Amino acid sequence: MQTKIHATLIDDPAVQTADGILRSCVHCGFCTAVCPTYQLLGDELDGPRGRIYLIKELLEHNEIASSAVTHIDRCLTCRACETACPSGVAYGQLLDIGRGMIAQLVRRRWRERIIAWSLLLVVPRPKLFGMFLRMGQMLRPLLPEAFKKTIPVKTAPRRYPMSHARNPVRRVLVLEGCVQRSATPDVNQALAYLLDLHQIEVTRLVAEGCCGALEYHLGAHKAGKARMRSLLDSLSTRLEEVDAVVSSASGCGVTIKDYPKVFENEPEYQQLARSVVAKTADAAELLSQLDFACRGKKVAFHSPCTLQHGQRLNGIVEGILARAGFEVVPVRDSHLCCGSAGTYSMMQPTLATTLKRQKIESLTRDEPAVIATANVGCQLYLGADASIPVVHWLELMADNIRLGENPPQ
Repeated sequence: MQTKIHATLIDDPAVQTADGILRSCVHCGFCTAVCPTYQLLGDELDGPRGRIYLIKELLEHNEIASSAVTHIDRCLTCRACETACPSGVAYGQLLDIGRGMIAQLVRRRWRERIIAWSLLLVVPRPKLFGMFLRMGQMLRPLLPEAFKKTIPVKTAPRRYPMSHARNPVRRVLVLEGCVQRSATPDVNQALAYLLDLHQIEVTRLVAEGCCGALEYHLGAHKAGKARMRSLLDSLSTRLEEVDAVVSSASGCGVTIKDYPKVFENEPEYQQLARSVVAKTADAAELLSQLDFACRGKKVAFHSPCTLQHGQRLNGIVEGILARAGFEVVPVRDSHLCCGSAGTYSMMQPTLATTLKRQKIESLTRDEPAVIATANVGCQLYLGADASIPVVHWLELMADNIRLGENPPQ
C-alpha cells in the first residue's frame, strides 16, 4: 500500500511505524473473512481492510471524519485478522497508533467521555475496583435484572491443600491482575495449587500495578505507558529470582508480551521489556509442560482472542484439558470474539450482545457440563447469560484433581 504521510506527522516515530505497517498490507482481503464486525454489519469499513484505509487517510490528512471514527470504534481489537493475514500486517499495533491520534484530534460525545472516564478511574486501581465490586455485591439483590447479571456473585474463597515444598524445583512470579484479583481471586489460588502439586513455588509482587492495557487501548497512551513503565521497573528487580513471570489472565499476558513494540522508540525500556518478555509465560505455556489427572467432565473451551490471536496459543489449553481427562467438545467458529473485548461490551453494547449470544450458542451446542475460558473478562461476560457455569480453566482443573495421581516431575 502506497502512502503519503502528512508533512506535520512525517517525523513522528509512531507515525513512521504506522506507515511501515500500512505498506505491508497487500489488500488481499483474507482478514475480512474472519472479522466479527464485518460478518455482522457487512460493511467494508467495518472490517480490517476498511479500517486500514481509514487510518491511512488519518495519517495523510491529520484529520478524521466522525463517521470514520465510528467504524474504528467498532473494532474489537480481537486480532483474528492478524492470524489470517498472509503478509503479517501488525493490525493491532496500527490500530493503537490510530486510536492514540484520534484521542488527540476528536472530542468525544459526553456519554462516551463519562464511560471512558469512569472505567479509567476505577478499573486500573484494584483497591477502588474491589470496593465498588463489594458494594455492588451487597446491593445485588436490590438491582434490576439487567444490572444484577453484570455483577459476579460473591462466593466463599476456595481452600486448596497446599504442601509448600521446602525444596521447590522451580520458582515463578504470578501476576495478580487488576480485575481478576477482586472479581475472580480463586483463579490464581487454583494456579498456585496446580503448581504446588509439581513442587513449583509461587511468589508475587508486593505492590503490583496495572499492566496499562485499559488506558493504552482506549487511546490514553501517556497514562498507559506510565503504568507499563512502573510494572516493568517492579518486575526488573525480581527477574533474577524467578524462572518465569506468569499471567493467568490472557488479556494481561498479551499486553506485557507487546511491551517491546510499545517501547520501540524508547531504547532503555524496550530492552527492559525484552528481558521481561523473555521470562513471561501464559499459565497454559507453563502447565503444558506438566501432567495432571482430573475427574473428567464434558467441557467447551472458549479461547479468548488475547490467547489465540494475540499470543498465538490456540489449542494449548484444550490439549492440557484433554490430557488431564476432560472431554473437550469442538466449538463452531471458535476464532470469533465473544464480545467482551476489554471495554468493548460497555462502549459498543449492541454489537457485543449479539456476539455474546452467538458465542454462547456455539459453546453450548454439544451440551457440555461447563464452559471454561482463560480470561476474566470473557468469564464474567459469558457467565452473565450462559445457562451453564462459566469458569476459568485453572479453577476447573484444580477443582477436579484426582489426589494421589499427580506425581511431581
